[in-house]
Parts: sequence; structure tokens; C-alpha cells
Amino acid sequence: MRRFIIDTDPGADDAAALIMALNHPHIRIEAITVVAGNVGLSKTVQNALFLVEACGASERVPVYAGADRALVAAEQEQAAEVHGGDGLGDIGLTLTGRTPAPGHAADAMIRLVRAYPGEITLVTLGPLTNIALALRQDPGLVGLIPRVVVMGGAPDGEGNTRKNPTAEYNIMADPEAADEVFRAGLPIELVGWDMSVKYGLLTLDEIEAIRAIGTPLAALLVDIQRQVVAYWLKDYGYPAVCFPDPLAMAIALSPSIAQSEPMQVGVELVGTLTRGMTVVERRKHRAVPNMRVVTQVDRAWFVQLLRAAVR
Repeated sequence: MRRFIIDTDPGADDAAALIMALNHPHIRIEAITVVAGNVGLSKTVQNALFLVEACGASERVPVYAGADRALVAAEQEQAAEVHGGDGLGDIGLTLTGRTPAPGHAADAMIRLVRAYPGEITLVTLGPLTNIALALRQDPGLVGLIPRVVVMGGAPDGEGNTRKNPTAEYNIMADPEAADEVFRAGLPIELVGWDMSVKYGLLTLDEIEAIRAIGTPLAALLVDIQRQVVAYWLKDYGYPAVCFPDPLAMAIALSPSIAQSEPMQVGVELVGTLTRGMTVVERRKHRAVPNMRVVTQVDRAWFVQLLRAAVR
């Protein structure tokens, strides 16, 4: 039984990733730590608590609230235009009134990694603020976490934000945090936006086939993508659902579905047009790899994992 900590900012695609993890038979989720991101912290926390409850895991999976803004930015970058004002598609879910576990997410992360040295897989699905805060408090965590799967970045240089054409949202939302995490020496596997578009994009027929599974979770997973479909149609000209966080979760759950290469990746902090860009040193003779970057994924296996989570 592998132990996971999942750091997230739900978000419709985060929600699908959490459903995958919460219903996986061979992992134990020690904590879900929540950060502001796709929507504000009060909403991301309630969304995480709702999803834990929907999966029948409230008694075994604690949810901790973390950072309500980026390390240095005056205002948190959000993505409500993609995920809806409530973060889960604005379909009328009851997303209030639930209470997270006491304590800050960064403190919970430190405590759990120290309690299970060498056992925790850390999966990050949002801005990296909570991770940076934990490392600032306890740099020794670096040697105690054997695997960190990060959904973030755009190694090919094509981002997914309107504000910055070269940056992926999770990194752009707190580039200073990403910079600190990338330079800390953690064993990172980076699942970039390019992999999401190539392997994590589902057609409406594939989405409706998930609904046809006929369970309440299948309907929930599909229904909360409503705003994502509209956003994709508006921006890309055809309806589809992109699942970056579920793709990263699939790789965390089943490492053999992905291939990766060691690379040196940094984060641009200053550029007017490039702040938040993940910059890859492509000159092999100069590169000093600091992570592995996913370059290929078994898409069929990913879709199978997604479907299995809602049966």
C-alpha cells in the first residue's frame, strides 16, 4: 500500500484526479493539502472536502487548508473562466459547510513526511506554494520524499494562459514557489501541458462513454467539466475536455504508463512576456538535469484508469 500526499486546487480536472486517487485500491492517501489556484482557497478547500465525501473517504482522508495566495504576488491568479465560479462547473453542487482538518497544509506535509520517511509519493496538481512553504520550514524533507509527480510547466514553450503565451497555469500562478521547488533537489517527474494536449484530451464521445458507465461518480465527473468544454470550444474551436491533472495522477498511480527523460528545467521570474515559463536547457553538453520530464504516455491505459475510478 503506497502512501500519497496530494496537493491540489480543485478545479474540475483536479476533481477527476482526486476521484482516481480516492478510489484506487492500492494507495493510502495520508492527506489532501489544498492551495488557492483555480479559484480562491475557501472554495478549493470546500471542493476537496466535497470530493472526499462523494467518494466515501471522509473518515480516512484528512483535508488541510494551505496558502491563500502566491509567495510574492499581491493577488492570486485564478482560472474561474475555465472551471466555473465555484471551481466545479457551476452545476449547483453544495460546496459549503464542511470543515477541514486543523492546522496548515505545509505543517501537515512536514509531519507526515517525517512520520513516513522514504514512503510518501507527493503529487502536486496546482501552484507549488504549499510545497515551497514546507521546504522553507524544513529543507531536510528533500531527502525523505522518494517521488514527486508535478503537473505543471510547458516544456515545449506553448502555454495555456491568456496572460502569458509561454507559461502553463500552475507555474505562472506562483513562479517563485515553482523556482524554489525546482531548485530544491526533489526527485521530480514533470508532467507538462504538452503531454496533456497530446495524451489527456478526450472527445465528447469519450466523455459521454464515461457517463454511460452509469454510476453517480461517473455522472459527477462528466457534469463538472461543463465549463471546460465551453472554454475549449471558445479557445480552440472544437469541444473537448483536457485532463492534465488526471493524466499526472495516472502516472503517479501507474508509473509504467509513462516515459521520461532527465532535463534541466528552470522558471522565468522576470520577463514581461515569459514570466512563469518553464525553460529547458536543450544543449545536452551544458545541461545539468534537475528532474525527469515526461515525454510519452500510454493514452489507452490512462483512459482505462479514469474509467475504472468511477465504476
